[in-house]
Amino acid sequence: MLTYQECLDLCGLSEEEIEAIAEHEHLEPIIAMALGQYLVTHQDEQRIKRIILDDIKRAKIKGDQQHVDALNKVLQHFLATHPEREG
Repeated sequence: MLTYQECLDLCGLSEEEIEAIAEHEHLEPIIAMALGQYLVTHQDEQRIKRIILDDIKRAKIKGDQQHVDALNKVLQHFLATHPEREG
C-alpha cells in the first residue's frame, strides 16, 4: 500500500496545488490528488490553472487576503513547474 506522501511524490503536483483542487472541487485531498494526476497526464493543465484562479477569486470575494496571497504563490509555483503546452 502506498502512503499519502508516496502518492503525492508520484502525482507531479505540490501539496498546496492538491489542496487548491480539493477546495475547488469539494473533494478529499487523496481524491483531488487523483484528479490532478489525471489532468496533468492528459495534458489539461489549463483546468488546474482555472481551478486555482477560481479559488483566488472566491477568496477575494470573501475578503480573505491571506488566502489570496497563499493561492497566488500556489499559482506561481504551478505556472513555473507546468509550463503551458503549445497547440
